Amino acid sequence: MDERYVSLAHGNGGRLTRELIEEIFARHLKNSHLDTSADAVPIDLAPGDTPMITTDGFIVQPLEFPGSDIGALAVNGTVNDLAVSGARPQFLTLNAFIEEGLEFNRLDRIIKNLARAARAAAVHVVAGDTKVVPRGHGGELYLATTGVGIKKRDLQLGTDRIKTGDVMLVSGPVGDHGISIMLARESFELKGDVRSDCAPVVALCEALHNLAGLRFMRDPTRGGLATVAHEIAQATGTRLRMFEKNIPIRPEVQSVCEILGFDPYYLACEGRVVAFIAPDEADTALEKWRQLPGGELAARIGVVEVGKARVILETKLGGERILEELEDDPLPRIC
Repeated sequence: MDERYVSLAHGNGGRLTRELIEEIFARHLKNSHLDTSADAVPIDLAPGDTPMITTDGFIVQPLEFPGSDIGALAVNGTVNDLAVSGARPQFLTLNAFIEEGLEFNRLDRIIKNLARAARAAAVHVVAGDTKVVPRGHGGELYLATTGVGIKKRDLQLGTDRIKTGDVMLVSGPVGDHGISIMLARESFELKGDVRSDCAPVVALCEALHNLAGLRFMRDPTRGGLATVAHEIAQATGTRLRMFEKNIPIRPEVQSVCEILGFDPYYLACEGRVVAFIAPDEADTALEKWRQLPGGELAARIGVVEVGKARVILETKLGGERILEELEDDPLPRIC
């Protein structure tokens, strides 16, 4: 067993840095675009279409959790931001900030899973950098990514396209990722088999591209479903009504939330899509989603109404509850 640990010398730019990059990063991320000896690499983008770029950082604890780890999370979190914007992800860059003392075996597992996630999302990691920080100055491993994708010029998405009467859809159960992280920390002496929903949503997004009534898509990460709803209400100046009975939540997630007093509507997802679409095409969109992996439990969960910009949850008992905008973290930081 490899019992080596990352040392500060692995960040000095010399032999140990080269060995770290070659033994772990280049070995798992090897592709025809990656050149570890270059300071910059060329990328080919489709002429006539719109290049899209996004960037993100990942500081999750623990680094490995049921269903995924920080490596796959870094890939999926980035490609999903491109996908819900209407782009097909093409390329990623990766920056790794490694804390002195991290086990080589653990780093190897994470980068191996990162590479697996990149292949699943059909993206290439084409450039990157590593830095080693002193022990106690980081959370074992932080990752930062930049993603580049291509969007067809005739695909128009935006909050400005949302209209009164449009339907709010979600591609699957919410809250899985947030609860899986919390249970992995064992902060509350609870056990469970909830797995993170961390996955690429490219196929789910592209399935809706040919629907003329598609208005807008978003992935409900930090702040969850309720935060996406508030963003839409504020951006459009409309009231958003969500229906509690229709929102898919796994029983295990609901049980943990009830025990600890958490609200599942504010929990992060990492493999779900929220879409706003014209009412006459909502059923078609659901049918498309339910035929795809990750979309089997897709549901119609809300509607855009005339009224003051706010989010209302219509409860299972027929009452109404105002979902307030998130101010405090409902859970310890999870991304």
